[in-house]
Amino acid sequence: MQVHRMAVGLMETNCYIIADEKTNEGAVIDPGADSSLILDKIETLGMKLQYILLTHTHYDHIGAVAQLKRVTGAKLAVSEEDAAGLTDGRWNLSAYGGSSVEAAEADILLKDGDELRLSGQTIKVLSTPGHTKGGVCFLCGGELFSGDTLFAGSVGRSDFPGGSMDALVQSIKTKLMPLDDGVRVYPGHGPATTIGRERAGNPYIR
Repeated sequence: MQVHRMAVGLMETNCYIIADEKTNEGAVIDPGADSSLILDKIETLGMKLQYILLTHTHYDHIGAVAQLKRVTGAKLAVSEEDAAGLTDGRWNLSAYGGSSVEAAEADILLKDGDELRLSGQTIKVLSTPGHTKGGVCFLCGGELFSGDTLFAGSVGRSDFPGGSMDALVQSIKTKLMPLDDGVRVYPGHGPATTIGRERAGNPYIR
């Protein structure tokens, strides 16, 4: 599985483009802004976009969803608990900045343990509430896309509506820490890390 990272928007949100090397079928995870740049990258890769996957629906993770879905026809997948943020500016926090970001209606409502097929790959959904009520992570082989749940040396904020630090830490301990040390973690902001590195040194979960 190829993983391409783009830091998009004012918040420099990590948008990930993943693609199967053999078929070039792929998915975009958390397209937060800069839809034209993301579409250009997809075209350069010659990729057939199957899914738009959202770890949660804060505005800086969904800003390019509507355009990507309109142009590519890819299926939009988000957790059932966070789906309201696709069209509600108060839920996705954009209304507090004086604007309102709206994405599109979801095609797939995700639950914990769901699996999506991408060519020969399986993308497993891990429910990790805490940053938002319906936050999820995506596990594909040895790669974990953690959104704003787990960062290198830190964890996501929990002071937004629907957030809970207790729930966030519990999610990480029960859903992410059981993974192998070598699993590479691709967070919503900042550099990549590994489960082993976070298990050993992350002060929030030691």
